[in-house]
Amino acid sequence: MFSSQRLEATTESFPQGFKESYKRLKRTADILIKDGDPLVGQSPKEVIWTKNKSKLYHYIPTAKKVKKTPILLVYALINKPYILDLTKGNSFVEYLVNEGFDVYLLDWGTFAHEDRHLKFDDIVYDYIAKAVKRVLRFSGASELSILGYCMGGTLTSIYAALHEDAPIKNLVFLTSPFDFSDTGLYGSFLNEKYFALDKAIDTLGNIPPEMIDFGNKMLKPITNFVGPYVTLLDRSDNTAFIKSWQLMQKWVADGIPFPGEAYRQWIRDFYQQNKLLKGELEIRGKKVDVSKIKANVLNISATKDHIAMPCQVEALNEHISSKDKQYVSIPSGHVSIMFGPASLKTTYPTIGKWLKERS
Repeated sequence: MFSSQRLEATTESFPQGFKESYKRLKRTADILIKDGDPLVGQSPKEVIWTKNKSKLYHYIPTAKKVKKTPILLVYALINKPYILDLTKGNSFVEYLVNEGFDVYLLDWGTFAHEDRHLKFDDIVYDYIAKAVKRVLRFSGASELSILGYCMGGTLTSIYAALHEDAPIKNLVFLTSPFDFSDTGLYGSFLNEKYFALDKAIDTLGNIPPEMIDFGNKMLKPITNFVGPYVTLLDRSDNTAFIKSWQLMQKWVADGIPFPGEAYRQWIRDFYQQNKLLKGELEIRGKKVDVSKIKANVLNISATKDHIAMPCQVEALNEHISSKDKQYVSIPSGHVSIMFGPASLKTTYPTIGKWLKERS
């Protein structure tokens, strides 16, 4: 069996192109095998409330003057919310704190088997609604802003519609799907004729994160399954790229189980029956009417998003009653809108400027 040193010596007699390819392969292998996990979610914070596995974080202010309207960040029920605070220098949380915002984040934690019966009803009334009250109590503010990313925005819209008297001043929806009449390939994958939804939930309890991740990657299988490693091999001598690659791969692989009953609602009521914008969605016996949303709204899509397509995002603005509502489409993807060059150049300042004028 060859040692790596002996193999390197053997390759010295090979053509230069082969030697360079070998070096790239070795660097890539070292990155994948030897390098440890990068640090994430490093912005200083404190826990101000807990429920079940969930935690409500308050980020320690850094600006001399903090804006009076706090902002609560709500992420989806898949993956972990540190995509919003991935790394120093490319962290949306860090940006907001440095701009003088009073920032809070609702972290769902990692759901377990005993959470399989959790529904959207519980998430909206027992988690989001109570987190809002805690933010207001802790900050001493009379109203707040809420930013929902991905499904977090869909959940936030449901909360806002059902709590029309809640002191919500601003709502920011970031790549959040609302109209499910056209869901692209998801529509084929999740068609009730072929997808055994009830059997999957009754068998598994919670939906494993690997199943969710596989479904997302199947939207663009070559790009998502093979592309990251081909790119790493090609750019394995670029230190800055490697750091970004490691951070993103850590987050993508760091999924959480999706509570079974909530998943049943998500697929049946949204993807299969498009109940939200039809006004047919019921949460704890109450119809969800998004026309009751009157807060200022900034609704953002990503032009290259195949998870929450722009048409799914933009449709909300036609149904809400907000006088101050704006739709913006950013040339980015579903994740790169929050991490990468587009986020630093466009996403962060777009949201920051809009909020400053209303906070």
